[in-house]
Amino acid sequence: MRIPHRLRPPALAAIAVVALSACAGPGEPTTPAASPDATMQAASAPEVANARLGITYDGGVMIVEEESMKHLADLPLDGFLRLNAAGDKRHLLVSTGEGFHVLDTGVEVRGHDDHFHLYGHEPKLTETVFPAPKPGHAVVHAGRLALFSDGAGTIQVLDPHEITKGPEAASETVLEPHHGIAIPVQGGMIVSLPDRSGVNVLDENGAVLATTTECPGLHGEAAAREAVSVGCNDGTLVIRGTEITKVPAPDAYGRLGNQAGSPVSDYVLADYKVDKEATLERPTRVALIDTTADSLRLVELPASYSFRSLGRGPNGEALVLTTDGNLAVIDPEQATITESIKVTEPWEESETWQHPRPALRVVGNIAYVTEPGSSQLHAVHLPSAKAVDSVTLPHVPNEIQDVGLADAHGDEADGDHDGHDHGDDADGDHEGHDHE
Repeated sequence: MRIPHRLRPPALAAIAVVALSACAGPGEPTTPAASPDATMQAASAPEVANARLGITYDGGVMIVEEESMKHLADLPLDGFLRLNAAGDKRHLLVSTGEGFHVLDTGVEVRGHDDHFHLYGHEPKLTETVFPAPKPGHAVVHAGRLALFSDGAGTIQVLDPHEITKGPEAASETVLEPHHGIAIPVQGGMIVSLPDRSGVNVLDENGAVLATTTECPGLHGEAAAREAVSVGCNDGTLVIRGTEITKVPAPDAYGRLGNQAGSPVSDYVLADYKVDKEATLERPTRVALIDTTADSLRLVELPASYSFRSLGRGPNGEALVLTTDGNLAVIDPEQATITESIKVTEPWEESETWQHPRPALRVVGNIAYVTEPGSSQLHAVHLPSAKAVDSVTLPHVPNEIQDVGLADAHGDEADGDHDGHDHGDDADGDHEGHDHE
């Protein structure tokens, strides 16, 4: 049942308050200054209180307002769809068979002195596409966006705020086709080796500054406060500048694939799997990687979870949505569960990774959770550890993504990305998507 707005904890509405009055601290950047034309366009649009979420379904993408969770629009699109944030606080990238398709959520962020305002437009699927056979990871880090094509081995890198200019705004690096990663970093980029055995750290001209082949089955990445973690079949790599450290798993096969980082934490959360032969392993442990001590610890959960279950709270809390319907809140430093919040009914993960399953997305103090079984979207207020609101959507939800507005008054260059969830079918070609 939907809880009336007046009964919700004040912090749920805080997203809207932040959006209207958030101020950058000393030395922190605000959103880019608007051009005269853009300012006139914003002035002609109504001011709104909230940013928007994108939620895929079989047949398109739903646009939902964040705080109210009001369904605003359906954008029809065929095929199995994936969503990524573009990094400009407005657009999303829809992975389709032709590449990364730019979706305009319709909310424009404009800075004004020490705060910013939001202006509402009609959401739409634009005609801008970044061509990419088998589009893979889209990573926003260090003020840049990197788009990886698994089918072509190409990496397109650009300023996120130039996303509407299309491919001509991007520089391109060509590798051998593989299911890989590219992570922009200050002064260069981290890229996977074509055989997925490790990474190269490149400078801005493409010269190799550091390399390692100690990461078999490389997959998944996330950024902590001052380091990047890249998952392997036997642990993870922690990368700081040109320093690469292998952090081994406690098991001979201990796969850390999907990862979730936080710009306010030195810890990275990762899934942890130990059965190499499993068609679908239902793990009950997660890994917490300490990127300062180059170590990891495992946390046992009361139930299993899926690749869409990982998230991070506003203070760096590790969050895991488990199949018993609860959201586990973990203190990463102590590696202990501090809260268990009831959110959904118990659920079972499908063996087909494209099938809908509950998914977690955190925006500020609010954790949004989809529940495909009831076509619902739930809001969890993390400071009070309570599920505070639910709405029924017109379609069965699959993936959920936000534009990253919660940190719009801070430095969007500091690695606010979450490992870019992927399933476990390494060899499947699914509507142009080859994910593991």
